[in-house]
Amino acid sequence: MQGKKQYLDKEVTRFRLSERVPPHNLYRRLAELVDWSFLYEETRALYSHTGQPSLDPVVFFKLVLVGRLENLVSDRRLVAHCALRLDILFFLGYEVDEELPWHSTVSRTRQLFPTAVFERLFDHVFAQCVARGLVAGDTQAVDSAPVKANAALEAVLEKQPAGARGPHVAGSPEEAARPAAAVLSAPAHQLRNLATSQARRQGTQTGALGARHEQARLLSNKTHYSPTGPDARISVKPGKARALNYLCSLAVDTAHGVISHVQADFADQRDSLHLPRLLAGLQRRLRANDLPLRELLADAGYANGSNYALLEAAHITAWIPVFGQYKAEIDGFTYHAPTDEYTCAAGKVLPFRKYDTRVDGAWLKLYWATCSDCQQCPLKSTCVPGAKRKQLTRTIYDAAYRRAWERQHTRRGQRKRRVRQGTVEPVFGSLLHHYGLRRLNVRGLAGAHKTMLLTAVAFNLKKLLNHCPQRQLSRAVALPRPLLAANWRAGRRNRHSEAPTRTRAQPRTRKSTA
Repeated sequence: MQGKKQYLDKEVTRFRLSERVPPHNLYRRLAELVDWSFLYEETRALYSHTGQPSLDPVVFFKLVLVGRLENLVSDRRLVAHCALRLDILFFLGYEVDEELPWHSTVSRTRQLFPTAVFERLFDHVFAQCVARGLVAGDTQAVDSAPVKANAALEAVLEKQPAGARGPHVAGSPEEAARPAAAVLSAPAHQLRNLATSQARRQGTQTGALGARHEQARLLSNKTHYSPTGPDARISVKPGKARALNYLCSLAVDTAHGVISHVQADFADQRDSLHLPRLLAGLQRRLRANDLPLRELLADAGYANGSNYALLEAAHITAWIPVFGQYKAEIDGFTYHAPTDEYTCAAGKVLPFRKYDTRVDGAWLKLYWATCSDCQQCPLKSTCVPGAKRKQLTRTIYDAAYRRAWERQHTRRGQRKRRVRQGTVEPVFGSLLHHYGLRRLNVRGLAGAHKTMLLTAVAFNLKKLLNHCPQRQLSRAVALPRPLLAANWRAGRRNRHSEAPTRTRAQPRTRKSTA
């Protein structure tokens, strides 16, 4: 008999939400895993003793974590999605007939809570990962990636010199208060270089698509800013279009891939400039959990003489490839470390003379020979034909550079490079594609930092849920001797019965090389 289901839309009088959510559900396990009550004490000072009750802080953090776990960027879509899921309602502590908070309430609460509360939640979850044995702490992998800001590149405005009148707010006669990012602060020589590059692009010397268009312009952080997101910076990654981004700097423990530190930085700066702040936050968190940091893995973007010296001073081995124009050896010259001097091919000595600085402020060490040695040298025509003496310029971090260069050319250095690639890069791929970090829905550097912290918390919570300690229980069972003999005879008969069906392997013949 063919069945036909009829939907009556009747009112159910007996319904319990906890009975509809199975024990193996992710959100049910997550509600039992973490004790969320500490958030009340962390946020108590942010509220008044009078007035109407606000959104529960625990409900807020659970709600925004659901957005990270469900890969939802928009608060509006997050609330609509949670209203259709029984397991999420059970996790949030809401009944089926209760209305969820408005999306604007979630946004305002995110702005109300300071960054310290989000960091406290991250530390709480990280401590649980340490207690479960998921964090070793001795080796950390560091990397960074741009995250798209909540601002459009087409809406950027030109910066104005200090004292100039800024733009007016649409529909308002009063002049808008300009942020610090709207003031032109770049040096004059950099602005001249940008103008020359713009003229070259619009001229006949380049074949770039659309370069000759009359409205074509060269966007730079020195001359343009975003009025909606002043902290967002114009950046470009090889193979991707130019956009307004923030920079997400990440540290991942190499034991089980747990995120140990995350921070938001400006996207128009080199990765090496953010390493000192990242290292300070990472060491603080590891020391709070009694974990020593011994090795740091990073790519060539973090190569910097000051970073090498900083890590060596902290007794941390830096597995960072040397990047740039640095050369460990100079052709035709031999370095003597005890006396800090060079010797040329003719046997002349170039001792250390003095320190100097470059245009960007970097410190240098200068070595040069005497004029009499160079004038009488038979190799002067090929060594220094247009100068009176030979001079060598080295960075003051030359010793640290040399040690890092030697480490990266060892077999252990190549193995550490593969460990870094297999640890931190998959984590970034998961955060960008599965945890809603492909685009930010907040504005400002502080808001970006909060979102990145929540994303890292959601990732670590998944690590906690998926971690099942392997417990092997062994039990010895004593079988009677007749049973052992019967099993042995049965196995022997099976082997003899299967023997005729097997095909004999043909011997391999060696091919002739003639």
